[in-house]
Amino acid sequence: ACFTHPEIAMVGPTEEQARERAEKEGWTLGKSTGSFRANSKALAELEGNGMAKCLFKEETGEVVAVHIIGIHAADLIQECSNAVAAGTTVQELSMMVHTHPTLCEVLDEAFKGAVGMAAH
Repeated sequence: ACFTHPEIAMVGPTEEQARERAEKEGWTLGKSTGSFRANSKALAELEGNGMAKCLFKEETGEVVAVHIIGIHAADLIQECSNAVAAGTTVQELSMMVHTHPTLCEVLDEAFKGAVGMAAH
């Protein structure tokens, strides 16, 4: 996590590194994003700039990396760190409850988008 303004946090490889790994290992890299601009809590805090990006293996749904730029990114990355460490899939994450209205809904949007269930 980088405590800048906005905060930056990530787990796993960069998108370029993940793309190279996918090519080398023979799997397809999927990408889905969520926006702070569409999040009511971020807007209420006047912090609508930012996004969360989820990189995953399309064949299995396994989360490979998550990159977050935005308010409280350092707090939000914890769920993603656990997901990468546990081999959790975007299918599993998309069915988990993310409280409304909270910033974690930015991640929920990215996870749901990965499985075709995005609201925005």
